[in-house]
This record gives sequence, structure tokens and C-alpha cells, in this order.
Amino acid sequence: MSIHRILTPLIAALALTFTLPAPAQTATDEVLLAMQKAFRKGDRAQLTLLLPQASGHPLEPWAAYWELRARLEEASEDEVQAFFRRWQGSYVEDRLRNDWLLILGQRRDWQRFADTLPAFRMQDDRDVRCYTLLVEHLEGRAPADAGAQVLANWQAQRRSSDGCARAAAQLLADGRIRPVDVWRKARLGAESSRVAQAREAVQVVAPELLAQMGQALAAPTKYLTLGGADKGSAAKGKSAKRKAAPAHKEAQAQPSELVTLALVRLAMSNYTGAARLLSDHWSAHLSAEQRNWVWGAIGRQAALSLSVDAMAYFARVTRDADLSEDMLAWKARAALRAGDWKQVARAIDAMDEATRADSAWVYWRARALLAGQPSPEERARAQALYARIAGTSGFYEQLALEETGGRITVPAPPAPPTAEEKAGARANPGLNRGLYAILIGLRSEGVREWNYSTNLHTPGGMGDRELLAAAEFACAQEVWDRCINTSERTKGFIDAAQRFPMPFHDPVLRRTREIGLDAAYVYGLVRQESRFIMDARSHVGASGLMQVMPATARWTAKKIGLEGFSIDQLNDQETNIAIGTAYLKLALDDFDDSLPLAAAAYNAGPGRPRAWRNGPVLEAAIWAENVPFSETRDYVKKVLANTVNYAAIITGQPQSLKERLGQVGPRDAKRPEREPDLP
Repeated sequence: MSIHRILTPLIAALALTFTLPAPAQTATDEVLLAMQKAFRKGDRAQLTLLLPQASGHPLEPWAAYWELRARLEEASEDEVQAFFRRWQGSYVEDRLRNDWLLILGQRRDWQRFADTLPAFRMQDDRDVRCYTLLVEHLEGRAPADAGAQVLANWQAQRRSSDGCARAAAQLLADGRIRPVDVWRKARLGAESSRVAQAREAVQVVAPELLAQMGQALAAPTKYLTLGGADKGSAAKGKSAKRKAAPAHKEAQAQPSELVTLALVRLAMSNYTGAARLLSDHWSAHLSAEQRNWVWGAIGRQAALSLSVDAMAYFARVTRDADLSEDMLAWKARAALRAGDWKQVARAIDAMDEATRADSAWVYWRARALLAGQPSPEERARAQALYARIAGTSGFYEQLALEETGGRITVPAPPAPPTAEEKAGARANPGLNRGLYAILIGLRSEGVREWNYSTNLHTPGGMGDRELLAAAEFACAQEVWDRCINTSERTKGFIDAAQRFPMPFHDPVLRRTREIGLDAAYVYGLVRQESRFIMDARSHVGASGLMQVMPATARWTAKKIGLEGFSIDQLNDQETNIAIGTAYLKLALDDFDDSLPLAAAAYNAGPGRPRAWRNGPVLEAAIWAENVPFSETRDYVKKVLANTVNYAAIITGQPQSLKERLGQVGPRDAKRPEREPDLP
């Protein structure tokens, strides 16, 4: 698609609705691209030099933001306020306000923080929320659950956080949160190899233990055996020698929370060794809550390894409420794999309300109610749970729909956007800037601008009809990811044509017919892989519509006899489709036409699902829920749900997800692998 097809009307729309001057001849798109690079490099001099050249450009707000943000720490209040006035109502105005609030919080300038906060529209920054709760607490007007809110925001953060750590420290000192809650934050950091997070939490709750904490996390086996254990045998999961057991007096010198951190850390790499040390030497030194957490961490790691011992470890937990949400999820998955429906129910019932409301756990809780010989009351409860989530939008929604006797069909389309609704979308300056940025190569900035305009500019975001018109705007410009993601946000109706578009229709259908591949499966996979972005490139180097890795592309090209193939051809639409579909067909052949296994192989490589399929024969939904990689687990379920929706669109007939799932179990050893060298 020619970029000039959209840039001219976008410039006109911006000029009409935002009263911007016509773009100057010297304010080229290359200036904006150069400024983005300078901003990412922290080149303040280059930003200052280029800023005048961006004057009048449709994306001038971004140029101004980059230049001021790069020196915001030294900027004056007057400069900041002038920026807010100049770009009032825009995404970059609120983004800079977010940045400014964080700086004011770090400076403990609570008055200016309080003065700036009411105009902050996005309200999506956890640090800002923690600073806000801290200010309210200091002023004596914090909500009753301020401590719980601070902890929830802090625990959800994956990086160090001044705002939440500072708020937690103050609320801890004032008795609004408990020490164990802060230690739980440290444990979460230790479990995820985020040592800085663990250190941040220990700094809040027990700064005098920081040095010991470093030892406990850096060398947990050595720490747990006080330097006297046979380190090699513990690492291999063998029983530590009796002389290596910590003496009672020495054990008392090891703070129980640091022992907990060390055991959790060890469990990540050697859960059998951690279980042995806990059981043989440290159990009596820990509280019941600490023991339960460590057994939960050990059970989770065993479940991630698909070990049959996982449920035995979880059985050592005396109170499920002591476990994290992730541990409870893995207990439920391990119980599903073991066919222990009572433990499935127990794990789900122990989850917090938000986790329990996830469609996955609603579905499996209903299944648990129906296991064995359910009473009429249990049947009724199960049907109510199915009805709560039944629909066509996702994996568990589709399964629940089938449990209630339905099939997946194409929903009745809503009334198309009116001329007035279309005009409103096309006149929206944020949507225009978003599309403009995406189309000149500033995808990250464009996506953020677009999402802000649809989701956050007004409280609650756009209404359904506005979203429908905005999605249509993106679809018309073939910006498929914004088309799909925006349409997915409508609550009162589903526009299947927007949510499940079929670009590149002719080459996809022609190619799938040639090689005997289901076009719905290909579309379901591409929708998840790239959202039909032709120039998409992943962080690991996968390219194009079907996100093909270079080495995989070379192997596949050779396999199918594609002469003269070179990696740059992956940017060609037809070649990318040919390579991607050929590889997918070879994966399906290798995995005996199992759609879940082939999808997992496409995402994670074939070696992993070959290992994951070993063990008991499972219904594929249980197998998919137990995929150890969260990205691949989510990917398999979404590809399959997409496939069913595309099949309904292509055939015009009701479809079944269950029929596509089947069962997953070990490969028949008598049958040779079709493609043993599949990369």
C-alpha cells in the first residue's frame, strides 16, 4: 500500500481538527525518525538541533516531547506547564505529566504532586498510584484498603519502584501492612530471578539483613548448609551428609525469612534438593506460612517440569491461602494433569476473586463440579459457571459454549458505522497521529497514541460505536493490528469481519490448497503471530506475516526445493507465506495432525512439545493448560480459538473447538518420526 494514500488525508485532518499549520517543506518524516533515534540514545544535543525542523509536522507533539523529556530532570516548572498548555488534550501531554509526577514523587514534592495529579488522565502508572496513596495516607485520608492497594501495585511491578517501595515502607512503619507482606514481595523477586526487587523489599522490611540476603540468593545451597554441606551432592538432589546438617544453635542464627528466600531460590533450579533440605533440616525453623510458601514453590517447579511428584509436594501445604496466585494456578494445573478434581476445586477456591474470575478457572471449576457423581445442585452450579463465560471470543469461552450445547458460529454483525461516526473517527487527531506514526515507521509511538485515544483519553474509553468506527478507520488503512485490537474492545457486539480479517486472501488460500493445509488454521496462526503486519520482526529475529526464523526459513526452503532462496526474501509476502505454510504443514505431519502440538512447535520449536507430550494421555485442553511456557500456553489456546472463528467465517457452518483438540499423549514408538530434523 502506498504511504501517500493515507498521509495526505491525515495531514488535512490534523490541520482541520487541531488547527495546526500546514506542514513545512523542511519538516520531513526523516526528521521525526532521526529524533526518535536520538531520544533512544539520550542524545540531547541532537534533539535540540532537530526540534526546529519538526515545526508544523503532524507529529510535532512527539518531537517536542522527546526534546523536553530528555532534560526533564533539569526543566523548570514554567517549561513543563508551557508544554502542558501547548499540547493540551494530546497523548504526549499526559505522558509528560506522568513522567513529571514520577519526578515530583522522587523529590518528595508532595504539594506540586497533589496540584499536578488531578489533570492526569491515564491513571495507569502503578508508581503514581502508590505515591498518591502515600500522600493520602500522610494527610490522613487514605482509604481503608490503602495497604492492600499498595501491595497489589508493588507486587505486580517487574522492576524496582520508588513509589510503591516508599509507600510500603511508610505503611509498614504505621502498621497498615504486615512485615510478612513485604517479605512476600522479596520472595516473588527471588523466584523470578529479579534480585533487585528482592533487595528493594528487604531494604524496606529489614535493611540490616541485606548482606546476608545477597549470600542467600547468590549461593543458596551453601547458605542453607552453613558452608559445611557436600555442595555437589545437594546440587544433584542427593541426601546431604548428616555432618552437613546445620546444628540447632547455628540454625537459629539464620533468619527464617532468609532461609525461606534461599530455599525458594534453590527450588527454581533444583526443586528436589530444596525439598530434601526443607524436609530434613529446616522445616522446624520456619513458620507454617513460610513452610507452605516453600512447599508451594517446590510444587510449582515440579509442575512446570510436568513431574508426577508435583501433587505430593503440594500435599505438604497445610493452608492453600498461604500460596501465591501463580502457585495456586500450577497446583490446579498439576491436579488437572493427575485427574484429581477435588484438588482442582480446592486450588481454584483458594485463588483471589480476580484470578478466580479468569475464564480458564471458571471453566475448570465447572468441570470439577461435574466430576464423579455430581448432585443436581452441583450440576446447576456448573451450568451457571459455563453460562457466565460461554461465547465465541476465546478458548475457554468456546469450550463453555459447547458444554452448554452450542457451537461456534459467526455472530450477527452490528449496524455498520454511520457516516457521522466514520467522520468522527477520521477527524480524531489522536487516531490520525497514531496511524501517521505507524505508517512512517514509528510503530511504538503510533500504537501508544492510538491506544490512548481509544482507551484512556476519556474515562472508560470510547463507547462501542466509537470503537467500531475507529476500528473501521484502521481496517480501511490496512493497519490490521489496530483494527483487530480496537474491535476486540467492543462489549455489546462483535464485528467478526474486523476481529478476524483475511488480508492476503488469494495467496493464502491458493497456497493452502496446494499443500493440503486448512486455511482457517493458517489464518488463526498468522493473526496471533503478526496481526498481519508484513514488516513485523520479533525480538529473536522472526520476520514477516508468519514470523519465520532465518534458520528455519533456510531449512524449509531447502526441504521444499525453493531454489536461490535468501533471507531478505522473507520480506516478500508470497515467499513468507510459502515458507511459513510449508513449515507448518511439516510440523503437522510430524505431530500426527495434532493442531495443539503443531502450534506449540511453531512457537517454541518442535523439541519442547515432543518432550511435553510424554506422560499420561490427556485431553488436549488439559495438555495445553499445562504447557510450561506461559507465552506458548497462551499462544496455543489463542491460535486454536482463532482457527475455529476463521473456520466459521470461511465455511459459513457451525464449528467445534473440541473436535479440533482431540487428545495428546506420547508418540507411538513403533512409528518413526516424520521429520526428525524439524528445526
